[in-house]
Amino acid sequence: MDSAMAAVVRASGAFGAILYVLPPGEDAVWQVLIAGVPQEMAAPWRRVGLKDPMPVADAVRERRLVWAGGREEMARQYPRLALVLPYDFALAAAPLVSGSDVRGGLVLLWSGNHPARLSTGEQDAVRAGCRRLAEGLRQAADRGEPVLPRDRPRTLPPPAPSVPSPVEATALSAFVDRLPGGSCALDLNGHLTFVTPAAAELLGADRAALVGALPWEALPWMDVPHVEDRYRAALVSRRPQAFTVLRPPHTWLAFELYPDATGLSVRITRGSPDADAPPSRPAQPSGPSRATVLYHLMHLASTLTEAVGVRDVVEQTADQLMPALGAQGMVVMAPEDGHLKIVGQRGYRPELLARFDGAPLTSTVPGADVMVTGVPGFWTTFDELHGAYPAMTHEDGMAAWAVLPLIASGRPIGSLLLAYRRPHVFPPGERAALTSLAGLVGQALDRARLYDAKHHLAHRLQSALLPHTLPHVPGLSVCARYLPAARGLGIGGDFYDVIRLDEHTAAVTIGDVQGHNVDAAALMGQVRTAVHAHATVGSPPGDVLARTNRVLTDLDPDLFTSCAYVHLDLATHRACVALAGHPPPLVRHADGRMEALRVPPGLLLGIEPDTVYPSLEFPLPPGSVLALYTDGLVEAPGVDLDDAIAALAGLVEHGDPGDLDAMADTLIRHAPTPGDDIALLLISPDAPESGHSRGRSIVFTGKTDESRSERTGSGGEDP
Repeated sequence: MDSAMAAVVRASGAFGAILYVLPPGEDAVWQVLIAGVPQEMAAPWRRVGLKDPMPVADAVRERRLVWAGGREEMARQYPRLALVLPYDFALAAAPLVSGSDVRGGLVLLWSGNHPARLSTGEQDAVRAGCRRLAEGLRQAADRGEPVLPRDRPRTLPPPAPSVPSPVEATALSAFVDRLPGGSCALDLNGHLTFVTPAAAELLGADRAALVGALPWEALPWMDVPHVEDRYRAALVSRRPQAFTVLRPPHTWLAFELYPDATGLSVRITRGSPDADAPPSRPAQPSGPSRATVLYHLMHLASTLTEAVGVRDVVEQTADQLMPALGAQGMVVMAPEDGHLKIVGQRGYRPELLARFDGAPLTSTVPGADVMVTGVPGFWTTFDELHGAYPAMTHEDGMAAWAVLPLIASGRPIGSLLLAYRRPHVFPPGERAALTSLAGLVGQALDRARLYDAKHHLAHRLQSALLPHTLPHVPGLSVCARYLPAARGLGIGGDFYDVIRLDEHTAAVTIGDVQGHNVDAAALMGQVRTAVHAHATVGSPPGDVLARTNRVLTDLDPDLFTSCAYVHLDLATHRACVALAGHPPPLVRHADGRMEALRVPPGLLLGIEPDTVYPSLEFPLPPGSVLALYTDGLVEAPGVDLDDAIAALAGLVEHGDPGDLDAMADTLIRHAPTPGDDIALLLISPDAPESGHSRGRSIVFTGKTDESRSERTGSGGEDP
């Protein structure tokens, strides 16, 4: 794998690469091998969910090569990534496919002066390298030694620099000494590897203390964001960078950074204040540098803005915080009816946490105590933890712990535990950073809990208002499908109904209330009830819609509704339809011919109280199929509506009229990604001699609290 990774980097001309694996059965890829990039810089993306808006996720999920050729293109396609790495560089991500299996993904990085597009040779090199890496992963799995994620990915060593002869080394040393100012070198991780005497004098530090250290840790006055930012810019863009910084009390120094595949060469001279560089202030080393904390804050904040429910907040927090902070365990806790609730966790055995889930909120448990007091706790050894909480026993195998309050609107709403397997100290700067990060999590968790509560309420409301079963209508086969919108609360105002009127007549209706929220779902229930009530008294289709329209205009809901209502005469095999701003029904005649019913249109319900709704009568003999649908099944950005309806008609035409379930599945499968709700009704009269329905079913497909649910009903029985 090492040689394959090095080969694809070399052949493609990239300066760095990150190899991800997709463990069997998981919905995320994990870093396992890094080349040319510091681990700290890649840490926020150690685990990437397949649904995350990230290049490697898109490449693996869609099995395609993803390219972002510069800062502007990166910002358009992947704003979260561009926010944390706002530098000039190009990126490609490609899936690792072996046979029919996707085994991971590869990310390659090029310098900021790369052309806007990959050349044909570069694309060929990337694909060949991905095939070789995928084959290596397959062979490892076949040997029973699959490549799996570890606590930290491995890093390939950089290419070895050329070794000068003694004569050349002497000449090089003299050459460096003759240059004005001072010189030093950094490896790819930012550690100083070489410092000239002149550079040490300018920096005001001993050479022995500098070699092997990070500049912003060894020199407190360099611990300012723009210093590390320029270092990161040099590494990511592979372009020279420059900055000016004040060495207290009044010495300005100018730095020039020149990167390559092995590290950075730095030239230091006396300079003058840079208008773009804020002056530095003396500070004490305090854990992660301020630039590093700033990047973690930015990345976590941008990630949590996209988190929807509580589960999303927990997963995103674990994905971002744990690798960035070097933690191996995380638990999110919240109060619930005077007890401790484990909201989510990563890195712990479920049976261990089950003992605390539901425990009373007492001061004997750190998570509960911090939750009540709002004061964070930091323990570098178990003896310290045990001294503060004598009831605790050492069961998790961790060596250090931080328990942070999750604050929202000025009050604690939960607590966050971070645990470390190795000894870990918490300097004041790191404690402040962790508390800030926990504050972001607390605000996101508070929003997520409110969203989950609304989501649960809305789904209960919608589930109560939609029919759980379809009535048994002798001589009629009916199939229904419902798919909620992908945006908002995942609910909406689409509705449908089948109404048995008497022995030989029935009615079917379908409609769409504007909106995707609780108000839309509530109005949907009112519209469905009104249509049902007017239908059962035997009113013709035009009158049913007109009377329902008057009810809605009296309610003045500020939401409009489209509706289609069809009266079915099963004795004469004829039907009559009226429309209120609804897409035209489709009829597949018994001979296979398709027709979109051109019904004179009526206004949407709820606009004008005295609207007239014309109707159209048409034959519906046995063997024919009537398709009623809402606009979510056909509308898509950039697609002509007539073309979309014609395409839907083609699918109905080629379907099997004897298997409405299969036909419905086909129509839903070819629908656009649901930015709007989708409802579908398929109706087919049975042959007179059968005397019974060939099948009636409902399938409700959508997001629920735990999983997608499917409900099928037959006759009057419960699903």
